[in-house]
Amino acid sequence: MQQITWQVKQRNHRCAARFGVLLVLAVLGAQACGQPPRVEVQIGLCAQPEAAVRALSLRPRGEPLQVWLFDDPDLTVFARGLRFRLRVTGDDSELTLKVANRSCDEAIPAHEGKCEYDMHGDTVTGAVSLTRALDAAQTRDLLSGRLPLADAMSPAQIAYLRDAVKVWPMSARVRPLGPVDVQRYRGKPFGASYDVDISTLPGGARYIEISRKVAVADAQRARAKLESDLARADVPACEDQTAQAQNKLRSLLVTSPG
Repeated sequence: MQQITWQVKQRNHRCAARFGVLLVLAVLGAQACGQPPRVEVQIGLCAQPEAAVRALSLRPRGEPLQVWLFDDPDLTVFARGLRFRLRVTGDDSELTLKVANRSCDEAIPAHEGKCEYDMHGDTVTGAVSLTRALDAAQTRDLLSGRLPLADAMSPAQIAYLRDAVKVWPMSARVRPLGPVDVQRYRGKPFGASYDVDISTLPGGARYIEISRKVAVADAQRARAKLESDLARADVPACEDQTAQAQNKLRSLLVTSPG
């Protein structure tokens, strides 16, 4: 089933200063700065990556990324609707907490957070994301196990887990899973511009996701065009769109060090 993510970005620092607030509602913050909600149409592809790149006329977008996820052997974090992702580029990294099934009417820290909507068929659910930057030393310590995940999180991330989600403290069994090498691509196979991420796991398994951001009113048309473009390019979408994230975590549990 195709997934549409409605991304609602928080107002930027200048906007927050202009309105003089520390906490803002995600939707109101985006609208106050003239940033209407956008829709990200996403589909997981079940094709050979090289064939998909050729068929969709894709070109690399930026340098490859290294991504780590975090969970315990029972995937308790995933089962609770939580996701921790460390995205490493060069000496910098970003640690993101994503919480599914949330209301985008709730207040979240403006300088770290955003709210987005995931649409599965006719069902729309919100997801809150909070991100903090880590330096090179913190990144090394987190990935080596010297720095527990709980100690690497920002006060805002901890407070949200503790007060809003009621999940605290973190289990000591949670560990880094990876690395996942992600190469980003972009292409306009039939006029529309698409972004494609190809993720390679340590064991060699690869996952492909194609996406496009459009205005809310264009969501259904954009999804229909994406499906049509994939059919014209003979690039198959995965039959089970909902199992991709869990399958990736299960594979990482087996192949990750430690």
